[in-house]
Amino acid sequence: MLKFIDCFLRISVIPLSVATIWLTVTNQQDNTTYGKLKFSNLLGLKYMVCISAICAGYAFVAVVSSCIKFLVTKAWLFFLSDQIVAYLMVTSGAAVMEIIYLAYNGDQKVSWSESCISYGKFCYRMKLALIFHALALVCFIVLAVISAYRCFCLFDPPSVPSNKELEEGRRT
Repeated sequence: MLKFIDCFLRISVIPLSVATIWLTVTNQQDNTTYGKLKFSNLLGLKYMVCISAICAGYAFVAVVSSCIKFLVTKAWLFFLSDQIVAYLMVTSGAAVMEIIYLAYNGDQKVSWSESCISYGKFCYRMKLALIFHALALVCFIVLAVISAYRCFCLFDPPSVPSNKELEEGRRT
């Protein structure tokens, strides 16, 4: 059952990441007053595209290796990789969340106005891409928990000394 959930989540991450990439890369809007805005103008969006590509690539490799039984026995490898990808996704999601916040609210202290008033379609697609990215992140958080379980269930729990052993240890 755990293997099915693992494979399902890894396969689900691929279209979610591809959708994030597609929505972000094709996102552009022209405004007669302020000019053209596209994803490459914002470093945080380029970072999210790179992390989403890494995420989709890793998920694909993990699914393929699970199917051919190549790296399945390497629990530590999946554990570390799932953790790293999840953390990278958190950082890229936070960067885009900050961009979206500033686009909707601006920052009056440094005289930035709300840009979503002028670029509504761009902001909507950016939010949609962030939602797909967040769904892929949730999949990777669950995958990180599953891989941690698989990794640490290989070991016996630490033994608890009996009362007799504790008393003998105190006497010496």
